Amino acid sequence: MPLKSKQPRIAPLEPPFDAGTAEVLDRLGPPIGLFRVWARRPALARGVADWGRYYFSRQSALTVRQRELVIDRTTALCGAAYEWGVHLATFAEKAGLHDDQIRSLATGGPADECWDASDRAVLAAVDELHATHDLADRTWADLTDAIGEDGALDLLLVCGWYHAISFTVRALRLPLEPGTTGPDSP
Repeated sequence: MPLKSKQPRIAPLEPPFDAGTAEVLDRLGPPIGLFRVWARRPALARGVADWGRYYFSRQSALTVRQRELVIDRTTALCGAAYEWGVHLATFAEKAGLHDDQIRSLATGGPADECWDASDRAVLAAVDELHATHDLADRTWADLTDAIGEDGALDLLLVCGWYHAISFTVRALRLPLEPGTTGPDSP
């Protein structure tokens, strides 16, 4: 089996940034490594920023907590330590996630006692999508009962998008951002 390089495969841009790069980084958010890789291609970065603007706004049918449950569980299941760390450091408190819930997101499951029925429905859907790329009728019914059809549609897209993000950060071999940890850290 070939060894995996620990060096990023595409180096994130480093400051000082030209005006175009600075503009797209401002649209994306804090200049973390992933955003600095995307900024190498301004049109790509603008498209990602526009997509993210919806899912990180109040227009989304998902609450901050539901969105972060989807993202955190997806990135943990995909082994995307970089993205897990960024989201936990930035949103865990805003999403009201406690230590036992963070541990469950990393290594537990929807049946863990730390979750209420709505959280369980979200997590069960994420787990099933990850495992089967589909949802059984019962899972769909539980999900729509918990978060509605609009929430379920947003969940499907966020879950799929964070699979793509997970593939990206893993394949790029991005190191953890300073001050963050992966799902397998204590």
